[in-house]
Amino acid sequence: MADTEALTGRIDALEIRLAYQDETIEDLNKAVTDQWKQIDLLTRKIAQLTDQLRETTEQIGRPGLPEPPPPHY
Repeated sequence: MADTEALTGRIDALEIRLAYQDETIEDLNKAVTDQWKQIDLLTRKIAQLTDQLRETTEQIGRPGLPEPPPPHY
């Protein structure tokens, strides 16, 4: 009987631990997804600002200004 109770207790503890790990994995996945969305937004903003800078440089006609580097994806 004691062995069965001990085994049942160990199984219960493992199930509880697994539930917490599943919750942690879901939280981490959400955090990574949110970060990728933010990175994508910032990458698009940098590309937009690069284009605006290039257009402004061309409009004011200042030759010799270096071309901004292309955005990295």
